[in-house]
Amino acid sequence: MKNIVLIAGAFYGLVSIILGAFGAHALKKMLSAEKLISFETGVKYQMYHALALLVLGFSLSFTSGLEKWAGWGMIIGTFLFSFSIYFLAFSEYWNINLRILGPITPIGGLLLIIGWLCLLFYFIKSN
Repeated sequence: MKNIVLIAGAFYGLVSIILGAFGAHALKKMLSAEKLISFETGVKYQMYHALALLVLGFSLSFTSGLEKWAGWGMIIGTFLFSFSIYFLAFSEYWNINLRILGPITPIGGLLLIIGWLCLLFYFIKSN
């Protein structure tokens, strides 16, 4: 589990840098200001959780269920939250109706909340 968390953190960090640079330069001509702000929100949350996953990967042993749920909540939640935002931001440009992804974003957010809650309970329980 430790390796999965570290790999996910490194991958999310890498992708967020690439997408952030892409968003800062190329997307200004492609997306509306509103869609660009949404895209940047996805990039920010992805980078925040990439860093959190790296810290967790280096700090936790992942022997308890709370540690594992915290890791999985952040890994899956980041993917669902950020990547659904990316696709929704591009839906207008691609002229594709991706409204089906609308409910995916809050599910990703809920998983992120669950991940952070599990981490909180783990810290409370360990003291």
